[in-house]
Amino acid sequence: MKDFDGWNKNKKLIDLFEDRLFFREGEIWWVFLGLNVGIEIDGRGSEFSRPVLVLKKYNQYSFLALPLTTSPQTNKYRIPIGIIAGKKAVANLSQLRNIDSKRLINKIGSIDFHLFKTVKEKAGQVNFG
Repeated sequence: MKDFDGWNKNKKLIDLFEDRLFFREGEIWWVFLGLNVGIEIDGRGSEFSRPVLVLKKYNQYSFLALPLTTSPQTNKYRIPIGIIAGKKAVANLSQLRNIDSKRLINKIGSIDFHLFKTVKEKAGQVNFG
């Protein structure tokens, strides 16, 4: 059973954050992703966190996030992006979502410019219809 009450308590605290961390496209961050419904990708642990790739920065307050997974499952919505935090990481295009920068925890690193360009192109080509 998912701990929606625990996530709700954390979310209320996160919403109180006033400081914003500076971030750029192509960076990988741990974020408070939370608990979601059904097969939507969840954060893990007591912080309900997960690494994401900053795919598109809209402004200092929000960005398009591409959640990462270590699941070896392959399909047209998953793009291997190399080793992140010591594990093979895969970007999951089917889980793209807008994120507020209040959810940022800490920067892990960034991906190679050419790989980032490839990921952005594939994200733009996916037909979600």
